[in-house]
Amino acid sequence: MRPLRYSINVMLDGCVDHRVGVPDADVHRVAAQHIERCDALLFGRVVYEMMESAWRPPALYEMPEWTHAFGLTIDRARKHVVSSTLESVDWNAELVQGDLETAVRALKDQPGTGIATGGVTLPTALAELGLIDEYELIVHPVVAGHGPRLLEGLSRPLDLELVHVEELGSGAVVRRYVPRGA
Repeated sequence: MRPLRYSINVMLDGCVDHRVGVPDADVHRVAAQHIERCDALLFGRVVYEMMESAWRPPALYEMPEWTHAFGLTIDRARKHVVSSTLESVDWNAELVQGDLETAVRALKDQPGTGIATGGVTLPTALAELGLIDEYELIVHPVVAGHGPRLLEGLSRPLDLELVHVEELGSGAVVRRYVPRGA
């Protein structure tokens, strides 16, 4: 079974607004490594459209050169897009529709190295269903003072075990967790 791995940038106050934080070369390296550990990506519509507009060539070449490795990694990746409103997708992607739990379990049952996901709404739903096998939080030394917040609205706490810590030059810290007892 392929593990489902969630990675997100989070501020000290729990804010996961992608416009806050330190988007430096280290953060992009960690993000590229996260994607490279997997053979597929799972996005909701909002994240898919945001990533496509920023990282699909030729747009990725308008970004700083130190981001190109990340951009090329995400561009090449196989993508699955959860959406009830999109009628079609491209950019090496396919739509995931119907019952979320059934569809994601079917993706996880396929052979491969893993599925990477990010964003806010879809991962919260996946965590609620107990489908996430690894949580990678890139904690930035920033207090945003606004939301959205990490996994806000879960009906029950997640009991996680810390399995990896890496401090980045910016002061951000990569913290990787797995569900306790997994």
